[in-house]
Amino acid sequence: MKTYPSRIIKLVMVVVFSQLLMLQAQAASLDGAAPDFTLKSMSGKNLKLSELSGNVVLLNFWASWCGPCRTEMPLLNDLHNKYEALGFTVLGVNVEQETELAKSFIAKSPVDFPILLDKTNKVSKMYDVIAMPTTVMIDRDGNMRYLHKGYQVGDEKKYKKMVKKLVRE
Repeated sequence: MKTYPSRIIKLVMVVVFSQLLMLQAQAASLDGAAPDFTLKSMSGKNLKLSELSGNVVLLNFWASWCGPCRTEMPLLNDLHNKYEALGFTVLGVNVEQETELAKSFIAKSPVDFPILLDKTNKVSKMYDVIAMPTTVMIDRDGNMRYLHKGYQVGDEKKYKKMVKKLVRE
C-alpha cells in the first residue's frame, strides 16, 4: 500500500475545502431576486423575464452537446405542460455561441416552452452558471428559490415537488 506524505494530504484537503467554500459562495450569490434579462427566442421574439412576474418560472440553462441536457428536455416539457395552467412556465436558455446545433436538436425534439438564445453568455454569467444543465426555480415574486446543477434520472421528481410547492404559494 502506497503512503503519501502528510504535506500532500494537507494540500489536497485545503484544495477540497476551498472548492467547497467556492461552491457555497456561488450558491449564496443566487439568493434573492432573480436578475432580469431579455433574450431572443428561437421563434425570433424577445422575451423579458420580468414580463413573467406572477408566474413560477423554471430557468434551464442547457447546451446541445450536453447529454444530460438532451435527456432532461422532454421531461421539462412534460412538467411545463402539466403545470402551465397553474401559472408555471419553463424557459430553456441555450448557452451556445453557434445556435445551429441547438436549433437542430429542438427541430427533432420539439418543446412547448420558449427556447432562448444566450449567444454571449451574458445571462449565464448573471446566474453564475458553471455546470450543464443548471436549473433555477423562480417564485411568483421573482425570487430565486431553488438551484440544481447537473441532471440525473429522477431529478425531475425534485423539480415537480418544488413546482407544486411554489404554485400553491
